[in-house]
Amino acid sequence: MLQKFYDALLVHFGHQNWWPGDSPFEIAIGAVLTQNTNWNNVEKAINNLKKNKLIDAQKIISIDSEKLAELIRPSGYFNLKADRLKYMADWWHKNAEIALAQQWELNHIREDLLKVKGIGEETADSILLYAFDYPTFVVDAYTRRFLVRHNVVHEKASYTEIKYFFENHLPHDLAVHREFHALIVALGKTFCKTSSQCENCCLKWHLN
Repeated sequence: MLQKFYDALLVHFGHQNWWPGDSPFEIAIGAVLTQNTNWNNVEKAINNLKKNKLIDAQKIISIDSEKLAELIRPSGYFNLKADRLKYMADWWHKNAEIALAQQWELNHIREDLLKVKGIGEETADSILLYAFDYPTFVVDAYTRRFLVRHNVVHEKASYTEIKYFFENHLPHDLAVHREFHALIVALGKTFCKTSSQCENCCLKWHLN
């Protein structure tokens, strides 16, 4: 079933080339900033950081928190996210070299990332998948919504249950994990919104 969804979404939307970012650390910044906001706002915040040459873990650690918060204001919850960026940057400064070389097992690095204040499962998996190239699956609100509407999972299924469902029914392939997550995001933004558009959904066209 998941493979059929994947194939149908790929036919309709094409390759998404997600996650945008010029470096692994920029991708990790985006994963933190995108919490509770849309990507257009994140891009504005990241552009502010770029203009100030702050796409660097040590510089994020060193910059005054109030100044950092002002730069990332477009992303919303900017004071909270400034603190979270600093926590993430401190972890990155200490561990990224090992993580980028994949010298840790996936479960080990994931558990370590989840200990960082402000990094939950979705953010951790986004960093692991897109910045560090680990084949984990990212579960977001779009993913849950689309699966529940197609009666694939129960609406009360946990993050872990949904994540393992994908990982146990898909090829253990980094590109597929990345592409499928991005395609689900495209689906959620286009058809599978809070107010559903099921009658016009591309899955209805391609699966029938």
